[in-house]
Amino acid sequence: MRKLISVVLVAVLAATAFIGLRWYRYVSNTSSPYDEVGIEINSRLPASLSKWGCDKLHVTFGNVPPPYGCGSTDGNTWR
Repeated sequence: MRKLISVVLVAVLAATAFIGLRWYRYVSNTSSPYDEVGIEINSRLPASLSKWGCDKLHVTFGNVPPPYGCGSTDGNTWR
């Protein structure tokens, strides 16, 4: 039983690290703000992390329409 718990814990930590790294790469070092996986991860994060990600994207890509989740109610301007 103890080994099963260890395996599950390692799997959860690895998945969290993988998703976190994938999201961070999307918001900080990308050539396009329209990466589908990055948008999906960003839209499912807590509001404070999502806002931080959108702010980083806005600094880099402020002259293009925002990706899903980063736009205001009209969808054409950054929030």
